[in-house]
Amino acid sequence: MIEVRFTAQKLNGQILSGTFTEPSFKDAKKKIQKLAVKNQLKIQKIEKKVGYIYKIKKGKDKPIVGEQRAFNKEEVANALRKLGYEVISINRKLLDFNLKPPQQEIVSFVKISAELLEQKLPYSEILTLLINDIQNKTLKETLKQINSELKKGADSETTFLRYQSVFGKFTAYMLGLASKSGNMAEIYKATAKFLERQQEFRKNLRSALITPLVTLFVLFLAVIFYVGYIFPETAKLFVKFKIELPPLTASTLVISDFLMNNMLLVFLAIIIPPIALWQFAKTKKGKYLVDKYILKIPVMGSLIHKTLIEVFCRVFYTLYSGSAESIEPIRIAAEAAGNEYFERQIKEVAIPLMIKRGAGITEAFEASGIFTETAISRFHSGEETGTIKNTALQLANYYESETVYRLKNIIELIQVFIAMVIMIVMIGLTLVSAETATISPKPPIMQ
Repeated sequence: MIEVRFTAQKLNGQILSGTFTEPSFKDAKKKIQKLAVKNQLKIQKIEKKVGYIYKIKKGKDKPIVGEQRAFNKEEVANALRKLGYEVISINRKLLDFNLKPPQQEIVSFVKISAELLEQKLPYSEILTLLINDIQNKTLKETLKQINSELKKGADSETTFLRYQSVFGKFTAYMLGLASKSGNMAEIYKATAKFLERQQEFRKNLRSALITPLVTLFVLFLAVIFYVGYIFPETAKLFVKFKIELPPLTASTLVISDFLMNNMLLVFLAIIIPPIALWQFAKTKKGKYLVDKYILKIPVMGSLIHKTLIEVFCRVFYTLYSGSAESIEPIRIAAEAAGNEYFERQIKEVAIPLMIKRGAGITEAFEASGIFTETAISRFHSGEETGTIKNTALQLANYYESETVYRLKNIIELIQVFIAMVIMIVMIGLTLVSAETATISPKPPIMQ
């Protein structure tokens, strides 16, 4: 998110200014231009808040070098002079961009905040303490701005949502909501738990799927290199001297010739499908289809599905306060799951049923087709007994235990499978090399 300030003139000559926070400078300019057309304003200047490196000193003290974000150089200079400093130099940062902080940094911030809130520390003091200790510049600067805005009386939910590009949409929403709730510590604890589970799941998913796929891909490239380049150097010597090749060696040479004669075609066949799938998955329709069919993958699909339900139930438990206010918690919990198909089924099937027909939670969830029979059964019991909130927590804990245990077993099985594939490939290459080594020219015929 970037902050932009504009200066404009009304038809009567009055000068006014305002600020916007948008995902990009282009979005901010569009918003300002629409505002100008609507209110008949003449835009005079649009400035983006950027970073400046300053060098200052006070009296005979050693010069100090620091960094400050502002709309222009004069703002930084005036602020420093008001504090009694002599300005030596102020220069705009050449590389003024901030990368999103690592997820672990955000998890630590939320978790420590929750612990300090439980100790009844004022939230402004907590932010001040953490700002001094956090090392990541992006997160540090973001918290400074949030603290400054909250002290001025800004709405907490609006303030945090302005920085959702840093925290993530769900985290920003939860932290903003916490300040308005009666129990900030509980919401911060629930958010920290959610972020930890999300991080753990991604790590385990990477171990279960991505790492094995990368290993197989590298192995495939190594085999292609051996068969296409190293092997023919030896085998073609025998062909040159018209020596008959054994079956395995002859077949491998045929494959090698095909690879070398169609190198571009083979390269494109290897590279294009993953890139095309990746680009397609970035589109709205592609993400929806990928998220839908990933739940149908044998073994792993079931685990991913149950993890989505776990995340949904955990967030729903945190936000749910009664049947009269269930729509908003359901919507936020669906977004937190992070699966486009799961989210759309809830928003387009379950929620409309509850609003238009007055359907209960169980009926609406069952109609969405994305909850397991176990989850539907538990929600039905909870709805009948008036314990929906506790039921959601029980389901979240149950699926967490199940998925963690099963995922560890699957990772071990996949590692064994990868080891077996590598062993089979190595045995195949060894057999080809051994057979090639046994080839010998026929002895010359004695006249």
